[in-house]
Amino acid sequence: MFVVVATFSIKPGHEQAFFDRVRQQAADSLAREPDCHQFDVCHPAGDRSTVLLYEIYSDEAAFKAHLASGHFKDFDARVGAWVAGKKVETWVRAEPAGQ
Repeated sequence: MFVVVATFSIKPGHEQAFFDRVRQQAADSLAREPDCHQFDVCHPAGDRSTVLLYEIYSDEAAFKAHLASGHFKDFDARVGAWVAGKKVETWVRAEPAGQ
């Protein structure tokens, strides 16, 4: 499995709009991409100025397909002005939990 961890720093005043849009992006990815297995949206308790995404795809090709999708391109264009910084890391999941 191919894991993506993305951390966003959100500009003041845009936290709620970003959070609402990224939750929609998560739902779209899970509904439209059969190789997207998990898409969690996380933030520190009481603070939405930092948002962490934890995504699991079947493989790197599935993540590249995600980046090429229309719903991702719309998300990326819409939230760009709200983001102060972004860090994306990729990982390989050694094995599923509990095995």
